Amino acid sequence: MKLIFLVNLFWSFAYADTLPVSNPKIPQELQGVGITENLGKMISIAELSLKDETDKIVLLSQYFKTKKPVLLGLVYYECPNLCHFLLNGILTTLKKFPWTPGNEFEFVLVSIDPKETANLALNKKESYLNTYNRPKADFHFLTGSQESIQKLALQIGFNYRYDAKEKQFAHPAALYVLTDEGKISRYLYGVEFKEQDLRLALVEASKGKVGTVIDRILLFCYRYDPKLHTYSLYITRVVQLSSAFMIFALGLYLTVFWIKQRGIC
Repeated sequence: MKLIFLVNLFWSFAYADTLPVSNPKIPQELQGVGITENLGKMISIAELSLKDETDKIVLLSQYFKTKKPVLLGLVYYECPNLCHFLLNGILTTLKKFPWTPGNEFEFVLVSIDPKETANLALNKKESYLNTYNRPKADFHFLTGSQESIQKLALQIGFNYRYDAKEKQFAHPAALYVLTDEGKISRYLYGVEFKEQDLRLALVEASKGKVGTVIDRILLFCYRYDPKLHTYSLYITRVVQLSSAFMIFALGLYLTVFWIKQRGIC
């Protein structure tokens, strides 16, 4: 158990997606584990059959019908280490976040363990909703067959494996931001998430449908840095925006000056 714990944490903090899943520099325990980015790829949400917390068969597309961006995670609910940190990490961010899952965006988690039951998913959901303690919030904790899980993992680029000796899954730590059409818009790595990164990723995925004018201006000034895995200030855009504002201000001043001059005459 300790081995898988250290392996998963090592991957999460030291590697993220900086190395391919098959690389001699990666420890043996991590071979075949990692993220293959499929940015811009469409997930076959209408073909992925899963089960909700009531044990009802649902299509993944059901959670995209609200036309809101979707924050998706692949975890397993009885994970004794990495998933626990990831879920607590995103919950900490969501508590400070002004937007609420189920309102501005959907939050969907899918178990990678086909043995996990809907009852377990329901208990996890109730536990996290109670801890979150925000009115009208909704999380979706789903389970599924091995076939459905593997199909979703392959499309997302989530590479994991089961360690029979440790009786645990070795897997990466990340969340995925999808558009309302099911297109992969952004990968958020690690077990701690910056509020700004989550906000800008959701605004980007929604094409400006969620958030304020200020959020859209921020998205114009920031861009995602794939090396740092965060949104960084884009100086060129800031200069462009500043120049546009100066031209507008100058034009406004000259217009007012011209009107006053006409009034004097």
